Amino acid sequence: MAAKASESAGLSERYASALFDLADERRAVDAVAEDLRRLREMLAESADLQRLVRSPVLSREQQGSAIAAITEKAGFDGLTRNFLGLLARNRRLYALNGITKAFLAELARRRGELTAHVASAVPLSESQLAAVTDALRRAVGGKVTVDPTVDPSLLGGLVVRVGSRMVDSSLRTKLQRLELAMKGVA
Repeated sequence: MAAKASESAGLSERYASALFDLADERRAVDAVAEDLRRLREMLAESADLQRLVRSPVLSREQQGSAIAAITEKAGFDGLTRNFLGLLARNRRLYALNGITKAFLAELARRRGELTAHVASAVPLSESQLAAVTDALRRAVGGKVTVDPTVDPSLLGGLVVRVGSRMVDSSLRTKLQRLELAMKGVA
C-alpha cells in the first residue's frame, strides 16, 4: 500500500512539474494556478465530479468529454483544459488532487512563500481566511499562502500546519484532552 501511495505521489509530481514548465513558458502560471484552485473547490463540493475523476468504469472518452464540458463552462485557460484532457486520455484524472497540491507547492516555493495548510470544521469565509492569512504572515514573518480544507470531524476551531509545525486548536482535540484529564481524576 505504501508503494502505491509513493508511486502516485511521484506521478503527481511529474505531471505537476510538466504543467508548471509549460505554464511558465507560456506565462500562464497564475491562470493555471487559479484554475486548479477552482477545480479543487468544485471537486470538494460535488460528489458527481469526484466520481467522474475517480471512476474506473467510465471510458477515457466519457471522462474526457465530461471534463472538457466542465472546464469550458467554467472558463478555464486553454492550457488547463488541454492538460485535463491529457489526464483523461491517460487515465490519470484520479491523481488530480496530488497534481494540484504539487503545482501550488512549486508555485509557492518559486515565489518564496510558505504554504500553510488550514483545516476547519466548516468552510472559512473570505474575511476569516484573510484574518488567518494575516495572523500567519505575522507569525512566520514572510509570505504565506493558505491552503484551506474542510474536516467536519474537527467539530470547530482550526488545525494549522506550516512545514513541520502544527497548531491544533480544534474542538475535537480539546474534548479529547478534557476526556483524558477526567479519566485521570476518576
